[in-house]
Amino acid sequence: MAYAVQQNDRLIGEITDLTHDGSGVAKIDGYPLFIPGALPGETVEFKVTKTLKKYGFAKLLNIVEPSENRVEPPCPVFPECGGCQIQHLSYEGQLERKRKMVRDVMDRIAKLPDVPVHPVKGMEHPWRYRNKSQIPFAERDGKVVAGFFRRGTHTIMDTETCLIQSTEADVVMRTIKHSLHELGIKAYDEQKDKGFLRHVVIRKGKATGETMVVLVTRNRKFKKKDEVVELIRSVVPDVTSIVQNVNDRKTNVIMGDETIPLYGPPVITDKIGGVTFEISARSFYQINPDQTEVLYSQALEYAALSGNETVIDAYCGIGTISLFLAKQAKEVYGVEIVPQAIEDAKRNAEVNGFTNTHFEAGAAEDVIPRWYKEGKRFDVLVVDPPRKGCDEHLLRTILEYRPKRLVYVSCNPATQARDLRILEDGGYKTKEVQPVDMFPQSSHVEAVTWLELDQ
Repeated sequence: MAYAVQQNDRLIGEITDLTHDGSGVAKIDGYPLFIPGALPGETVEFKVTKTLKKYGFAKLLNIVEPSENRVEPPCPVFPECGGCQIQHLSYEGQLERKRKMVRDVMDRIAKLPDVPVHPVKGMEHPWRYRNKSQIPFAERDGKVVAGFFRRGTHTIMDTETCLIQSTEADVVMRTIKHSLHELGIKAYDEQKDKGFLRHVVIRKGKATGETMVVLVTRNRKFKKKDEVVELIRSVVPDVTSIVQNVNDRKTNVIMGDETIPLYGPPVITDKIGGVTFEISARSFYQINPDQTEVLYSQALEYAALSGNETVIDAYCGIGTISLFLAKQAKEVYGVEIVPQAIEDAKRNAEVNGFTNTHFEAGAAEDVIPRWYKEGKRFDVLVVDPPRKGCDEHLLRTILEYRPKRLVYVSCNPATQARDLRILEDGGYKTKEVQPVDMFPQSSHVEAVTWLELDQ
């Protein structure tokens, strides 16, 4: 008879896998338990903390036999912090697990056991890579706290440094945190919906060195703005732009709709692969510029452009992939549902002198059929959807109009695998998959996949 796992049981088991959030998986008579801090290949002692019908959770008590890939995490707040999940795994081990994650979903969800999944393209120095930090502020016991949310909660862990964000972000975070009360400014109280400063967002152009500080406030009226601007400039002398973003809603969404320049221009610039991008406070822009060039270069390689092709970039955002493609394509048509992103894309095309790009706001599944009805024909389609994957209407649109080659860029290999199965059933052949490590020390991975019509 199978052992019935009970809450508070102390057990010993072998870790066989990692979950999407970096927890180790142990199975007791087939019943999976998720154990934060445990690594595959380890034998561990743990205490069961919660049991559900099909799985449970446990707390790591002791490592009986450690993994050869276990390392001492350098961050003092790991593993409580929710920003990183696998700092305790060597970087070689991280890349190996991420390839396995992609391989598993290709086998299990896409039903493509024979498609090649290449080794993950990683970083030489997998630290301090983030060009954007979003730091929440709050009041606790009469003190200002700032940092990152404790894993699995909405409680801020008071932090002085983060090893995956820029040093400028560290300096701004510490300086504002330790100066707010002196300036007579209250941090935001989420429960009471009171206070003034909600978040500080720091953006940095890796290639240009330009830095933007965004002060997200609950109210528009900013009594001490001049003092805060001078404070930031004193600790980051080369800061390019300081803006105020007003978010007066009781919401977990970080940014509001209104952005007010306080110092310098309302945008900073960065360069990836020789293409210049203007980035505003609310622009979507990949957070790891070094690996973004790797990712987009892979997409460009899979697009296999000769200069005669017309390309669609669905979910084009501010035109980052579109402009990469435009260097080698005859024409690129970008579509994105967010109007402001399309305006940014048009401006970025103009800044770079591209005349072979066309951007339109709307849902891809509505805009693309109209382009076909207008007589346009497309050779290659590139998609880079959000984590939920492609909209089912867009998949139907692809299968109806059947561009010869697809390049699918994904930040969620599981939903990508689901979509690949649909595309395969509709007549496409998945050629190969190249994972790219955009988020070292976290359990996330991106994957670029090449498909062609099966003829």
